[in-house]
Amino acid sequence: MTSKTGKSIVTNVSAFVCGLIFAIGLTVSQMVNPDKVLNFLDLFGHFDASLGFVMAGALMVFISAYLLVIKRMEKPIFASNFDLPKSSSLDSRLIIGSAIFGIGWGLSGICPGPAVANIIGANDKILAFILMMLVGMIIAQKANKNSQ
Repeated sequence: MTSKTGKSIVTNVSAFVCGLIFAIGLTVSQMVNPDKVLNFLDLFGHFDASLGFVMAGALMVFISAYLLVIKRMEKPIFASNFDLPKSSSLDSRLIIGSAIFGIGWGLSGICPGPAVANIIGANDKILAFILMMLVGMIIAQKANKNSQ
């Protein structure tokens, strides 16, 4: 059975379940709490190393899954091939984009994943962040089209 986009219902349900697990993990670990994130980034103030343990735990789970499962697969379960980046070079767009992302994350304590997971709280700061994130995505998309 397929949906209007041509993807199977199983693929869409799988994506939903993965997103739900991710959102629950972000919430339980308090990565959706901007103050917790800002305290993690405040090395010389109210430093809170607990998010470092969350990140280390996530890396251990991913590396284990990658080495034991993903690396051995010829293709993904719900796609015809792995969609990997074509380029591995560090260009100015990547460096500038990373810097802008880091500055935004450091100033607000909000990252796109946790912001989306936190949208249900209808917090003004989160909603403003998501709106500005969407504006930034539109500007980046237009800049991409102009540079090609």
